[in-house]
Amino acid sequence: MRKPRSEMIAETRAKLLAAGRKAFGNVGYAEASMDDFTAEAGLTRGALYHHFGDKKGLFAAVVSEIDAEMTQRLCEISAKAQTRWEGFVEENVGYVRMALEPEIQRIMFRDGPAVLGDPSQWPNANGCIAAVARSLDSLKEDGAIVAIDSEACARFVNAASSGAAQWIANSDNPEATSVRAVKSFRTFLAGLRADRG
Repeated sequence: MRKPRSEMIAETRAKLLAAGRKAFGNVGYAEASMDDFTAEAGLTRGALYHHFGDKKGLFAAVVSEIDAEMTQRLCEISAKAQTRWEGFVEENVGYVRMALEPEIQRIMFRDGPAVLGDPSQWPNANGCIAAVARSLDSLKEDGAIVAIDSEACARFVNAASSGAAQWIANSDNPEATSVRAVKSFRTFLAGLRADRG
């Protein structure tokens, strides 16, 4: 029996995404070839153009997919925490530490900014900032942090974590840089605590 058209479209898209993700993760955006994606997926260039427009469109879709997976993992980290504050810190630190993972390092923190521009302008950025702001509002209600403009602070936290992750990803010694970045990032976040003095 022939599969429904919607199912065939979803399968084609998923094959191209998987092939793109593999190529971008292994050889990087610049070296990845559209012919490699289509051959790996057993599809034509026409299918790639139809679903993603071009190589950059496929890359943006891969970034979006990885970002959603990272978000899910970070939610799981914060859900395991004993307190809301601990969850907030560990979720943000978890994001910075993900820059050590080869696929995330290359796609999200090296090639992502080079190909798609400033991460603060990516489609997911406003949602991320809004989520951090909601967490800060909850922490203020708990009396865990000082009274601060939640959106402004969320933007600072977002910029700091993104900058730290890119620093790690582009470092000659990512492991050592990660240790320094995480330690300083924890100190930065601790400055928000209402009871720090």
